[in-house]
Amino acid sequence: MTTGRKRLLGVLAIGLLLSAVSTSCRPWWKVGAATDGVAFVSGRTGNADIYYVDLEGAAPEVAQLTSDEARDTFPAYASDGKWIAFVSERDGNPEIYVMDQEGGGEKRLTDHRAYDGFPTWSWTPLPRRIAFESERDGNREIYRMRPDGSDLQRLTKNESYDGFPAWSWTVLGGQRIAFVSNRDGNSEIYVMDSDGDDQTRITHHPSFDGFPAWATDGERIAFVSERDGNREIYVVDAGGGDPVRLTDHPGIDESPAWAPEGDGVAFVSDRSGSYDIYYVGLDGGEPTRLTDSPAYDGDPAWAPSGEWIAFESDRDGNREVYRMNRDGSEPRNVSRSRARDWAPTWFPVQDH
Repeated sequence: MTTGRKRLLGVLAIGLLLSAVSTSCRPWWKVGAATDGVAFVSGRTGNADIYYVDLEGAAPEVAQLTSDEARDTFPAYASDGKWIAFVSERDGNPEIYVMDQEGGGEKRLTDHRAYDGFPTWSWTPLPRRIAFESERDGNREIYRMRPDGSDLQRLTKNESYDGFPAWSWTVLGGQRIAFVSNRDGNSEIYVMDSDGDDQTRITHHPSFDGFPAWATDGERIAFVSERDGNREIYVVDAGGGDPVRLTDHPGIDESPAWAPEGDGVAFVSDRSGSYDIYYVGLDGGEPTRLTDSPAYDGDPAWAPSGEWIAFESDRDGNREVYRMNRDGSEPRNVSRSRARDWAPTWFPVQDH
């Protein structure tokens, strides 16, 4: 694609974004209908399928979206909420599929005997793309494609591991993808343009750096690092620079999830003796403990409105999906199954 065409598409996307914001008194990440629901994975039928729970009514209503004898996992919403990408093994190996928000119109997007997985959508619809991991070239690399599976492009070309792609949330600084690579001998975080150009290493340490998570401003990335001897949460500018350490504890701190307002990060820690969910502001002060259970609590996922956090918990004897207020109050089991329920992902509120 020519530079001029890239610039034109960027201008058009920004125009649509600003138009949406101008018609709403809410911040940009809250533009659209505030649909309150969570997709998740459940083993309640004897294998892994994808479900959706509607949280708008007095009692959660659960609907099954996929139904296959093979494993269907890793649901990922497009930012308009109309489509869900997911990983299925129904053809004998992990491939990427897409379906509409109600579970219809299933379509296989990748077709290769090697692993294809970890789908993630671009935030902007101009043009909409899906990035994913694949081992089709002998090692794990990052690819992108259109939502119909066409225009497949390899973005990274390296003999080492390149994976865990994460799209930036905003087009204001240009669509970018953060990813993890060990091309320099250890796990580090890189950022590249959406077409694979300008691959830039933004962390520099001989210890593990991984699990990048973009802030909603598209300018900062939270990540997990072992540079201080154990896993802690850090934040670094998307252009690189000196990381800021947000947590400081001999326990394990991991799974960073940005608050939609961008003023802090929820994370998982075993500092209390069991895994619980905490929140820490960008000043790196004392974290606030949001869950308090001797069982496992983890995988926090913020509602786009910022009002709630969905998470996994074993507190009822098996893994279930819960929702709590952002301050940790009123935790509620919303999946309610005797089987394992996991991987909550919120229905987005953007409408573009």
